[in-house]
Amino acid sequence: MRFAFITKHRHIWPVSWLCEVLEVSRSGFHAWLNRPLSDRAILDAKLVTAIDTSFKASDRTYGARRVWMTSLKRV
Repeated sequence: MRFAFITKHRHIWPVSWLCEVLEVSRSGFHAWLNRPLSDRAILDAKLVTAIDTSFKASDRTYGARRVWMTSLKRV
């Protein structure tokens, strides 16, 4: 979460200052930036897309269970 915060706000404040305030190393932040996405992160992104598609396709009427079941079929 800290690295994501730094990424989101680095155009406002310097990375070095953000890292110091959040008590993380700059090298750790840059290593995190260059690290490839994990298999879990890729699957989560696919699920989010499937859930959003299912919910919108139902004209936003499906409940959580039905959205989840139709989303699992798509992934």
